[in-house]
Amino acid sequence: MDTLHGSDVLSVWERPEPQPRAAPVPLSRAKIAATAIRLADAHGLDGVSVRKIAKELGVGPMRLYDYVLNKSELLDLMVDAVYAQIAEAGQQSEWRATVLAIVHRTRDAALEHEWFADLLGARPHLGPHALAVGESTAAALSQAPGVRGIDDLQRALGALNAFIIGALRREVTERRTARSTGTDMSTWQAALGPYLTRMLETGRYPTVARLVIDGTHLNAEETFHHNLTTVLDGITSFPDT
Repeated sequence: MDTLHGSDVLSVWERPEPQPRAAPVPLSRAKIAATAIRLADAHGLDGVSVRKIAKELGVGPMRLYDYVLNKSELLDLMVDAVYAQIAEAGQQSEWRATVLAIVHRTRDAALEHEWFADLLGARPHLGPHALAVGESTAAALSQAPGVRGIDDLQRALGALNAFIIGALRREVTERRTARSTGTDMSTWQAALGPYLTRMLETGRYPTVARLVIDGTHLNAEETFHHNLTTVLDGITSFPDT
């Protein structure tokens, strides 16, 4: 198919929906994506396939290929549907409030759809809702006091995204580990308590000992917010050199 960019194939967001068929089960990309998301929420990304989606919808697998060319496009639709939830954070009264709202909404979405965290950190997501979230985030950060030009903005976005991806993947991984092993972090730490005590009594790990003995179990949401504000504080005070 020829496009303004030569002979490139149109993206899934640019191709029109197929014309409705006189079929018992009407389909749309939104309906396919919603079904795929339900499967992924229940079984992870490994539980998503064209065959399984078709079975859930009560149609033949080949009908789905009228709407998506491959699994990559299916994942794009799923991801952008989640970004639609994140976009609901909307624009706030000032830049920091906007970034906080978007990032916390991103965390909520990742905890609701854990597979979403698996798809963060690779190439940028370019669906319409992902672009809208990206625009809102970049526009807000561009107003931060420490962001003076495009290079600063790129670095600020890089720092923020690195924090988001790392924090969400760590939190989601811990939730999955707790489910798969039947032990939460506190139970796991208690089981290793005697070994850790013996190691700390050697005196070779004094700072780790302080963390273990004096540290408390931090609330995940509060810790996420604290660390996020620390990143934003750093963005507002980039050094001149």
